Amino acid sequence: MTKSILRVLASLIITFGTGGILQARPAKVAIPAQNLTAIAFFAAQERGYYRDEDLEVQLILMSPPVSTLALIGGDIDFSTAAGGALNSAVRGAPIRFLFHTYYRGLYWLYTRPDVRDVAGLKGKKIGLSGIGSGPYYLVMELLKRHGFAGGRDVTILVTGAQSSSFAALASGTVDATSLSPPFMFKAQDAGFRELVAFVNEDFVELQSAIVAKDSLLQSDRAFVEKFLRGTLKGFLYARDNRAGTIPIVSRLLNIKDDVAARTYDLYRSAMTPNGTINRNLQKRYLEDVAGRMQLKEAPPVEKTFNYSMAEKIHSELIASGWKP
Repeated sequence: MTKSILRVLASLIITFGTGGILQARPAKVAIPAQNLTAIAFFAAQERGYYRDEDLEVQLILMSPPVSTLALIGGDIDFSTAAGGALNSAVRGAPIRFLFHTYYRGLYWLYTRPDVRDVAGLKGKKIGLSGIGSGPYYLVMELLKRHGFAGGRDVTILVTGAQSSSFAALASGTVDATSLSPPFMFKAQDAGFRELVAFVNEDFVELQSAIVAKDSLLQSDRAFVEKFLRGTLKGFLYARDNRAGTIPIVSRLLNIKDDVAARTYDLYRSAMTPNGTINRNLQKRYLEDVAGRMQLKEAPPVEKTFNYSMAEKIHSELIASGWKP
């Protein structure tokens, strides 16, 4: 089943900087969208970091549920959709998270100007992209922390894509909605209020990962290490070289440089320090996810995360004096 899915999606392969590599090993990598969450991978492509590892990386657009099936089925080598793979990992699928670009939610809650605080959401309608989405869980947790119950104290409406969510807010169909750039900039310009920036809140929300099968880690660890090293270099370049990364963002999102700069600055604040998070945050995140899935207990962190390779590569880069 997954092989036919992969053939259908073959035309969506994004080949930034891959052309003409001789004797390079192919690496099939699923990404959920061509947006800034995947900046580490696109930066690694453009800067030639994968080429330096003798890899020909193919970034394939694929929905998170499909990419998890393709990963487990062996049709791709790596998935980058953190949320899409997490439920499967928590339920015991033989996959591991090796790297994360972001550890905070990259969403902003915008409201009508008369809603001045979270308490003011009581009795209001909130538009979200979908039930079970990242913004959905963040908003539910926010309401819970303020003593609200989503569905009772507020009404949750599914508004779909960012463009539709912004349109629902602008038309008055909803009183609040979750937005990301560039639509949050449109909301600002239209006079709507930024009520909550989840990127600044104490919520752990892991995004943009490297997920691999346990069997690949065991059978071809050198291949995994090459891909992880190239990606980590792309991550460090994107995090530490603002001037060089903004043009990549501009091309990736097809936006002007000034908008790319504003977007980059917002996203950078949510980046992990070295592609990993500490054990306490790992444990907290798994407990939150287990609660969402109504499981009796969260799995041990070792069953889900394996950051040892990323930590080793990062230490080696520092020791060698490598600079992005």
